[in-house]
Amino acid sequence: MYASRTTTLAATALILLAACDAPQAPVAAEAAPDPLIAKVETSLASSGQVVGEPAETWSLTDRMAHYNIPGVSIAVIKDGKIAWEKSYGVLEAGATTPVNADTIFLAGSISKPTAVTAALRMVEQGQLSLDAPINDFLKSWKLPDNDFTKQKPVTPRLIMSHGAGLTVHGFPGYAAGAAIPTVPQILDGVPPANTAAVRVDKLPGESWRYSGGGTTILQLAMTDVSGKDFPTLTNDLVLAPAGMTRSSYVNPLPETNRANAATAHHSNGTVVPGHSHTYPEMAAAGLWTTPGDLARLALKVVAAARSDKDALLGPDITKQMLTTQIGTWGLGFELDAMSDGQVFSHGGSDEGFEAFLFSYTDGHGGAAIMTNGQNGGALASEIRVALASAYGWAYGAPDMREAITLTPERAALFAGDYLITDLPQPMTLTVTADGDKLWSEVPPVSPKQRLYVASGDKAFALTSPTLSYTTNKDGRVETIEVAPGLFAKRKP
Repeated sequence: MYASRTTTLAATALILLAACDAPQAPVAAEAAPDPLIAKVETSLASSGQVVGEPAETWSLTDRMAHYNIPGVSIAVIKDGKIAWEKSYGVLEAGATTPVNADTIFLAGSISKPTAVTAALRMVEQGQLSLDAPINDFLKSWKLPDNDFTKQKPVTPRLIMSHGAGLTVHGFPGYAAGAAIPTVPQILDGVPPANTAAVRVDKLPGESWRYSGGGTTILQLAMTDVSGKDFPTLTNDLVLAPAGMTRSSYVNPLPETNRANAATAHHSNGTVVPGHSHTYPEMAAAGLWTTPGDLARLALKVVAAARSDKDALLGPDITKQMLTTQIGTWGLGFELDAMSDGQVFSHGGSDEGFEAFLFSYTDGHGGAAIMTNGQNGGALASEIRVALASAYGWAYGAPDMREAITLTPERAALFAGDYLITDLPQPMTLTVTADGDKLWSEVPPVSPKQRLYVASGDKAFALTSPTLSYTTNKDGRVETIEVAPGLFAKRKP
């Protein structure tokens, strides 16, 4: 999930996350007693379950230890308001300062719908147009034209819905002390940028493909048109009006804000040097915020959908935001039609942080979950299962899937190392066979986890969607899809 299905490899890949030992985390609560909170805390389960296998449930603190996540913070929406907020664990592994409702985390790609909301306000104000060429709004840099853009230009609408045919899936950020590039340097892929140039390599509007690079182009268009720096612009348009008082796009994080900021942690629980990475790609990945503030953003979207007088957006632009444009995406958010109503959502993954935000469009339910560990996407998925169980929501309920029984000989055809190249940094998927069972991992992002095979050349891990694989004429597996449209190819 770049959102619920596509956030990043760490949040959505076929080969997510498994157990590591760590001490249980202390708990700091801000909420009034509520029996549903206790139910959520004790009924975590996998988002994917296998027909015929017993479903296991766990406590939140046990799963924090399992995934090496020192701190978690949750805000839950019910009946159009924030029903409760509660925090667990500590700001940094080995320290004692607890996470609380005011603790800020990096939101990863949840930065995108927040930025899109600001851009949509600029559309309503006449500063941007959804369907004009993006180059009409760019002054300090231009997206190079090519045969694709001559047929159809890249527009803000296509960027917001990931249909612009733009490259660069996501950004690794910049470690403490590293040189920070300008946005034009990032877009051209020149030093000190650490990612490739953002370019159009397929016909705009033809198909969906997630692009953080596109969102970074939108960021530059917004600042070029407004004449304001991005943190000031987004604060004026969204953060302050939505009451998101603990939120900011300022990167790097000022030291004055560090006291109650969560520290990033790798998947093995070790601290990311310098506490966190810096993201000059602010619109795509640079929002510092809290679950409570993200819930406030979601409720502003709900208010706009209801045409409330205090809504940030008008009814026409909100209808477009919450209508599928391409694939399952609206403008900024992924959209799901559930049996109990439409849901808008987005996931987020930065170096050492993972998060998830969802809400029903009518506001009857939703949640924001933020973690300071690289395995937080899997934990957030299990928390959503617990929320669905506690509140009776369709969204988050486990997906029941059927797996086929393998022979040891068939399992051996999957074993091997597979290279994933379409990422900021290439990674290796390792699949091992143990008799008739398969295991997969992507060190250091994703520890070992069971890999199941389904009929029709499909496979899945419990925390991922069912994805495809291909074989050669001898039946040996050659490629495995690790996220929608992202493939790992067997190494020679």
